[in-house]
Amino acid sequence: MARKVMNRKELRAEADAAEKLETAKPKKAPAKKATKRKSRAKEPVQERMKLMWGVFSQSLKRVAVYDFENKKEALKKAEELSSSGKSPHFVQKVKEAVEEA
Repeated sequence: MARKVMNRKELRAEADAAEKLETAKPKKAPAKKATKRKSRAKEPVQERMKLMWGVFSQSLKRVAVYDFENKKEALKKAEELSSSGKSPHFVQKVKEAVEEA
Protein backbone atom coordinates (compact mmCIF):
# COMPACT_ATOMS: atom_id res chain seq x y z
CA MET A 1 0.00 0.00 0.00
CA ALA A 2 1.22 3.29 -0.96
CA ARG A 3 1.36 6.07 1.48
CA LYS A 4 0.18 9.49 0.46
CA VAL A 5 2.93 12.04 0.88
CA MET A 6 1.75 15.43 2.06
CA ASN A 7 3.70 18.57 1.68
CA ARG A 8 3.91 21.37 4.25
CA LYS A 9 1.14 23.45 2.70
CA GLU A 10 -1.36 20.61 2.91
CA LEU A 11 -0.38 19.82 6.50
CA ARG A 12 -0.74 23.51 7.41
CA ALA A 13 -4.17 23.63 5.78
CA GLU A 14 -5.30 20.60 7.81
CA ALA A 15 -4.03 22.17 11.04
CA ASP A 16 -5.82 25.44 10.27
CA ALA A 17 -9.08 23.59 9.54
CA ALA A 18 -8.84 21.70 12.84
CA GLU A 19 -8.13 24.93 14.68
CA LYS A 20 -11.18 26.60 13.13
CA LEU A 21 -13.38 23.74 14.31
CA GLU A 22 -12.12 24.15 17.86
CA THR A 23 -12.66 27.91 17.85
CA ALA A 24 -16.16 27.52 16.43
CA LYS A 25 -17.24 25.75 19.62
CA PRO A 26 -18.41 28.23 22.28
CA LYS A 27 -15.79 28.60 24.99
CA LYS A 28 -16.77 28.76 28.60
CA ALA A 29 -15.90 32.00 30.31
CA PRO A 30 -13.25 31.53 32.98
CA ALA A 31 -14.77 31.38 36.45
CA LYS A 32 -14.25 34.55 38.45
CA LYS A 33 -12.56 34.19 41.78
CA ALA A 34 -14.80 35.11 44.66
CA THR A 35 -13.57 38.17 46.47
CA LYS A 36 -13.32 37.84 50.20
CA ARG A 37 -15.49 40.16 52.24
CA LYS A 38 -13.97 42.16 54.99
CA SER A 39 -15.08 41.11 58.43
CA ARG A 40 -17.66 43.38 59.94
CA ALA A 41 -17.30 41.99 63.44
CA LYS A 42 -17.08 44.62 66.12
CA GLU A 43 -13.73 45.10 67.72
CA PRO A 44 -13.67 43.97 71.34
CA VAL A 45 -14.03 46.88 73.71
CA GLN A 46 -11.49 47.01 76.48
CA GLU A 47 -12.95 46.67 79.94
CA ARG A 48 -12.63 49.67 82.18
CA MET A 49 -10.88 48.92 85.42
CA LYS A 50 -11.15 50.69 88.76
CA LEU A 51 -8.33 50.72 91.32
CA MET A 52 -9.32 49.93 94.92
CA TRP A 53 -7.68 48.96 98.21
CA GLY A 54 -8.24 45.41 99.43
CA VAL A 55 -7.65 44.07 102.92
CA PHE A 56 -6.30 40.51 102.79
CA SER A 57 -5.65 37.82 105.38
CA GLN A 58 -2.43 35.82 105.52
CA SER A 59 -4.05 33.08 103.38
CA LEU A 60 -4.74 35.71 100.67
CA LYS A 61 -8.49 35.81 101.24
CA ARG A 62 -9.97 39.24 100.59
CA VAL A 63 -11.70 40.45 103.74
CA ALA A 64 -12.73 43.98 102.73
CA VAL A 65 -12.54 46.39 99.79
CA TYR A 66 -12.28 50.19 99.96
CA ASP A 67 -12.26 52.92 97.30
CA PHE A 68 -8.85 54.20 96.30
CA GLU A 69 -9.38 57.48 98.19
CA ASN A 70 -10.01 55.60 101.46
CA LYS A 71 -6.58 54.10 102.06
CA LYS A 72 -6.54 55.26 105.70
CA GLU A 73 -9.73 53.32 106.39
CA ALA A 74 -8.29 50.21 104.74
CA LEU A 75 -5.12 50.45 106.84
CA LYS A 76 -7.20 50.97 109.98
CA LYS A 77 -9.27 47.83 109.17
CA ALA A 78 -6.09 45.78 108.56
CA GLU A 79 -4.61 46.95 111.91
CA GLU A 80 -7.85 46.12 113.70
CA LEU A 81 -8.05 42.60 112.24
CA SER A 82 -4.33 41.91 112.85
CA SER A 83 -4.45 42.96 116.50
CA SER A 84 -7.57 40.93 117.33
CA GLY A 85 -6.82 37.78 115.37
CA LYS A 86 -3.95 35.33 115.13
CA SER A 87 -2.96 36.01 111.53
CA PRO A 88 -1.69 39.37 110.24
CA HIS A 89 -3.70 41.24 107.63
CA PHE A 90 -2.34 43.56 104.96
CA VAL A 91 -3.53 46.12 102.40
CA GLN A 92 -2.97 45.71 98.67
CA LYS A 93 -4.16 47.41 95.49
CA VAL A 94 -6.97 45.57 93.63
CA LYS A 95 -8.26 46.20 90.11
CA GLU A 96 -11.95 45.52 89.49
CA ALA A 97 -13.97 45.78 86.30
CA VAL A 98 -16.39 48.70 86.10
CA GLU A 99 -19.87 47.76 84.94
CA GLU A 100 -21.31 50.39 82.66
CA ALA A 101 -25.05 50.82 82.51
